[in-house]
Amino acid sequence: MFKKAVEAKAQQRLSGADRKKLKRTIRDRFPRPSDTDIEALLPPKAEITVSKFPNRVLVYGVEGGYPLFFDVDGRGSEIYPTVFALWKLPDLLPSFMLKGGEVSRFVIGGADLMFPGISVPAEGLTPFSTGEPWAVKVPGNPAPIAVGSTTMSSAEAIKAGLRGKALRIMHYYRDLLWESVEGHYVPNPGFLEDVVVEDPSLLTSNQPSDSSEGATRGSDVPESFIDNENTEEFIDVDHSISDTFSASTQNGSDKSANKITTDDSDLKSANVTDMKSDIDLSSLSIEYVDSHLDICLLQAFHTTIKDKDLPIPGSTLWSNHVLPCRPSGITLDIKKSSHKKLSKWLQAKSSTGLITVKEDKYKKESMLIAVNRRHPEYLQFKPEKRPVEKVVQVGDAAASESPSQNVLEVVEVYKSSVHVNPIFASVGADTGKLHLASEATDIVFKYVEKENLVKQTNKAIVVLDASLCDALFKGAIKKGSTYPTEIHKKDLGATFISRMQAHHVVTRGSESVVRKGALKTVQILTERRQGNKKVTKVSGLETFLVGAEALASELQKKFACSTTVAELPGKKGLEVLIQGGVIDDVARHLLEQYGIPKRYIEVLDKTRK
Repeated sequence: MFKKAVEAKAQQRLSGADRKKLKRTIRDRFPRPSDTDIEALLPPKAEITVSKFPNRVLVYGVEGGYPLFFDVDGRGSEIYPTVFALWKLPDLLPSFMLKGGEVSRFVIGGADLMFPGISVPAEGLTPFSTGEPWAVKVPGNPAPIAVGSTTMSSAEAIKAGLRGKALRIMHYYRDLLWESVEGHYVPNPGFLEDVVVEDPSLLTSNQPSDSSEGATRGSDVPESFIDNENTEEFIDVDHSISDTFSASTQNGSDKSANKITTDDSDLKSANVTDMKSDIDLSSLSIEYVDSHLDICLLQAFHTTIKDKDLPIPGSTLWSNHVLPCRPSGITLDIKKSSHKKLSKWLQAKSSTGLITVKEDKYKKESMLIAVNRRHPEYLQFKPEKRPVEKVVQVGDAAASESPSQNVLEVVEVYKSSVHVNPIFASVGADTGKLHLASEATDIVFKYVEKENLVKQTNKAIVVLDASLCDALFKGAIKKGSTYPTEIHKKDLGATFISRMQAHHVVTRGSESVVRKGALKTVQILTERRQGNKKVTKVSGLETFLVGAEALASELQKKFACSTTVAELPGKKGLEVLIQGGVIDDVARHLLEQYGIPKRYIEVLDKTRK
């Protein structure tokens, strides 16, 4: 299952409903643990994340902690605990006990478990059926080393003479799921440090050699103990564990035992009992979140944010630059920091002199105006060379694979107006072209440089000549008021841009369109009809290049209700009609699945009093 390196294509937090569904699934599939045990694995107040892989496998874990469960088919029918979860709750699953440590090294190499390698108790095998999840343990240690699915029932196994494949191994110690968290502290269950082997004849004093397949298997292990189809998987395993297995037989006692040791330094830390007390998987400290926020911001300044792109809204800075620069496997939440809000965090960084921030009085949003690239924090930071993580906003697994998931990009651009046309003409700029905010700022500063308008006694001040003063303030100053004679450089760009015509370039996939002026919102309305029935209407989808027919089809499947598409009465465009009061669910769907910003979604519930 985790033998090949595959990167998760998306990672997200579970909603409250999905958390409850996951816990119900775990309780139904694993009846042995109590509710208290389940709460210990998945604390109620901890954030639970799910990583989605291209092969449909879902891996669940506590945010900032270790993976605890994985779903093979992504449907909840084949969910298994990881070795990490089994170390915390060793009795979560029934387990097969191996006959000896020499067999265990093949299991942790990826080979399936065969019946001859299992130690059958005197009272016989515990009854089991086909497809049940079972763990694998070695004698003398309660910590499981692997988890898998039974290939036949106990009755079929006895009928076959306890021969053949017993367990199809899904996940084992030191596979690639394990290695995915190797950068963190990984506790040692002790199963390689103090293993009592009941059958000394299974061990060999000769260390395995890489020179041949026979040597790799171990000369004293019967072939029937190992799944021959999967032995080749073991050859590619890290031999730092398997090559250090050794055995020594002690004479003079019927209770003689052999011990297997390993030289891996990362396996000598603690026992499984230490993991419960030393590691807190339920939450991240505020200092941890604050430090990662600063690191991601500096990483973005060094890699993705250029001066020509400024100013940019705080929401764009967060979604397009800060989040993609976070380390793999880390989920950032501004609410978990000491700042609680994005605007307060930006103001805090502004107070240190690293950035310049200004609030847009129209959008009520903080704008990043400038970055001080001579600041000590910026100069001392060394950016990491790593691929930038793509931010994928997804809901459930089925929706994340639909064609509607083309990334939405909304870019605000500006066109020259009658107010600023003289400035454009003076510097030879094209008045019919659409300009980014950074390009428009360059034009006005180019004019300032051409006319030598910088104040000699204070380089941060620009002296306004007649043309520039009219461009910035004509018509905006009340009659009788005095026109300003100078302006600060940090205010010049924003003031100049506010006098231009705003446009928006909306892009989804390969389709792109330019909208003049402010973007129209998507309107979601719920009202009652005859028979006291509720109906939800969605309109304005064309603004963000959302197909009404496609959305209606998705919502019909998602909410199990009837949907229709009709023309807006007296207006251009289409509206989607959904049976039932699903106003909040539709808004969430548009936000998560289509990436429409929350500020562009307008909801009105006429059924609420």
